[in-house]
This record gives sequence, structure tokens and C-alpha cells, in this order.
Amino acid sequence: MRIIGVIDLLNGLAVHAVRGRREKYRPLTSVLVAEPEVLIVARALREKLGLKEIYLADLDSIEGRGQHRDLIARLARHEPGLMVDAGVASVRAALDLLELGGHKVVVGSETLPNWEVLSAIGNNVPPERLVFSLDMRAGKVLHQQTRDGTDKFTESQVGRCPQLISRDPLQVLEKLQSRGWHEVILLDLARVGAATGVDRNLIAAARKRFPNLSLLVGGGIRNAQDMMELKELGVDGILTATALHRGLITRQDIDLLLSRG
Repeated sequence: MRIIGVIDLLNGLAVHAVRGRREKYRPLTSVLVAEPEVLIVARALREKLGLKEIYLADLDSIEGRGQHRDLIARLARHEPGLMVDAGVASVRAALDLLELGGHKVVVGSETLPNWEVLSAIGNNVPPERLVFSLDMRAGKVLHQQTRDGTDKFTESQVGRCPQLISRDPLQVLEKLQSRGWHEVILLDLARVGAATGVDRNLIAAARKRFPNLSLLVGGGIRNAQDMMELKELGVDGILTATALHRGLITRQDIDLLLSRG
């Protein structure tokens, strides 16, 4: 299993993400570092926890409010396993992140305009450098119908792809596999930073139905026990941040998990 440390980047700083409500995100506080500077946080994940992969979510880019090109390039020079999610919505944008030094580029359903763009990216970027993030809220793919008066989130947090409207997550995975995508993140924003645990039923169903997909899971991972349960479900990797920064998952936990094959 792969353990991938997540860094959420907003206004130039690493922030603590909670349930996808980005207007409430605040600079990161952590048992690993004294300040929320992205390069320092990344180094701590690598040196203190032994992580070889980092997932960087550039929230400013995802929300269309700016970019952190220089910072991404600097980070990529130090972190060879960098996976970058920066609101990619075109072939050029995907290639640009790879040219900056990213090891893999993430295409998120939250910012995907349509399936035609997804096909174009898949046809022009090596498949081993691509990851699709299936962005959900409470187990449902983000789309216009998820907005309601009790759970407010920004326009950029509502998926734009018309082909995703009313789609079941498993239907999306089937479509992705048929189009040659190999690695997919199941990311539930309602669980991010909330210590609620993961959606075991969805994960188990996805693993059983798509044994050849590389499945990564993010959102809700609380502790080492959750990691072990995900491994037993056959998940290929997990994305986690809050549990690391609160000291709920330690270097010892990670080493023990990885030592078990």
C-alpha cells in the first residue's frame, strides 16, 4: 500500500481542510512543523514520516483565483513523487504541470468541463502520469444538484461536467476504465479533515467490480486502524493529512503497515 501525504495550498500557505468548506480553511497547525510553509511541510512528511509521495492540491488554481507555478516547480525539485491537482481542464494545463516537474497530474471531476476534454488529456499525456480524482460529497459525485440550503459550498466546488450529472460513482469508474484510465482517487469532501471514517461499502464495491484499477482513497482516514482496514479491502493507496498532523498516524504506524507487504 502507498501512503500519500496531502498538502492543501491556499493563498501561498498549507491549510487545514475540513469537509471541503474552503472559505473556512485556516493555516495548518501540526505536530510535525512549526509553520505552515509548504516546502517545510513537504520536507517533514518525507523526513519525519518517510513518505515518498505527496499530493498537492492548489486550491487557488482549482477555484480559478490564481496559480502557484513557482512554488510547484520548487516543490517538485525536492519531491520526486509529487502528484499535483491544480484544476486541470485542458491538455495544455496537464502538460504544463508535468513540465513544471510534477510526477503525476490529477484531473478532478470537480473542475472537468466535459468528457471530451478528459479524452483529449488521455490521448496526449502518458497514462502512467495521470490520476483521475472522483470528487464526491457524502458518496455522490459533485454536480449542480448537490447544492442545497443546508450544505453551502462555492461554485468551483460544484462539478461542471454534464456527463456526470446523476451518475453513480461506480458508473463513472466503469467509464474511466473503458477509456484507459488506470489510477483513480475516491475523494469524499464531506469526510475530509472530519475524522468520520471512510465509505467502506463504496470502496469494497469499487474494488470488487474494478480489480484492475489502482484505487486511492482520501477523506475521513482517522488512524492506523483505518489504514489497516483499507489495506484489507485491497486499496492501493491512501491520501491523508489531518491524522498525520495531529499525530494520530505516526512513523511507527506507517512502517508497520508497509512492513506487512
